[in-house]
Amino acid sequence: MRAAVYKGAGRVSIETVPVPEIGPGELLVRVESCGICHTDLKKIEHDLLPPPRIFGHETAGTVVRVGAGVETFNLGDGVSVFHHIPCRQCFYCRRKLYAQCAGYKKVGVTAGFEPAGGGFAQYVRVMDWIVRDGVEKFGPGVPFDRACFVEPVNTCHKAVVQMEAQPGDTALVLGQGPIGLIFTMLLARTGARVVATDTIRHRRELSPRVGASECWDPRQSDVEREVKALTEGRGADLVVVATSVRGLVEQAIHCSRPGSRILLFAQTSHQEQVELSGADICVGERTLFGSYSASVDVQKESARLVFSGELPVEDLISHRLPLGSIEAGIELATHPDEESLKIVMQPQRWE
Repeated sequence: MRAAVYKGAGRVSIETVPVPEIGPGELLVRVESCGICHTDLKKIEHDLLPPPRIFGHETAGTVVRVGAGVETFNLGDGVSVFHHIPCRQCFYCRRKLYAQCAGYKKVGVTAGFEPAGGGFAQYVRVMDWIVRDGVEKFGPGVPFDRACFVEPVNTCHKAVVQMEAQPGDTALVLGQGPIGLIFTMLLARTGARVVATDTIRHRRELSPRVGASECWDPRQSDVEREVKALTEGRGADLVVVATSVRGLVEQAIHCSRPGSRILLFAQTSHQEQVELSGADICVGERTLFGSYSASVDVQKESARLVFSGELPVEDLISHRLPLGSIEAGIELATHPDEESLKIVMQPQRWE
């Protein structure tokens, strides 16, 4: 099969590798769609993990081989696959901090080499503990390009639950890339008034269609003044930092009210440093917190929101690319232009 293999030093190349063998309790899935996620881009750009690896974890496909003992899946089933599942028994799992579980950190989906998700390949092996708890089945009416959003929607849904948004809250989402737009969709469903920012016109135009009441260009608008004008001078109740652009965490502080909750979602690399006034947090009684990766607690609901079409995630797709265009896809996702948004790879297509 063909796969996009990370070679180190920011390089990815198409290679021919063996189709993975599966064992008892496992599945072999033909990958139909896999979204490009910025966590994978950071791993590639900053060489965060040793090569060779096959990345890609927003995976949807078709079951083509079923291991001995598997009774819940059949040949031909459409599935969305998670690559992490927690043990649910350890210190962190008991506190619902699933992403800190040692078992969760172990990747359970591979297309070869050290397991790394494998969705940028034509087939993936899904290991037994993922088959038990981390695979969501969908019917023939659900497009694969939609189904590959289950994992990113889960990560945002988990964070929205942590934010404890209330009807009538004002929530500011900084950045309206694919993740920021998913936050906008989910926060709007809580009854919060969502306002947002982005520098790309197409994203600003899409934002109100998926739930924002306002979306400003931060280069043209004084975002702090706009937010305070909407909140009787207080500032936002909730802020999501949905992109890792320098200076946005500081802007989140300035745009928020005392006692607000500020979520750092995109700051996933140790190279990203933030310097803040301690008094803005302490005296202002703000809560600054992070949320990372998915939660089994909202997995079923996230899958339902995606499969049903209740969240219009397909509106976020700007490019559907064949596997042979992986380098172009990575470049577009890393350096978006005026039209690019969510890039979905379709590994069964070559050209």
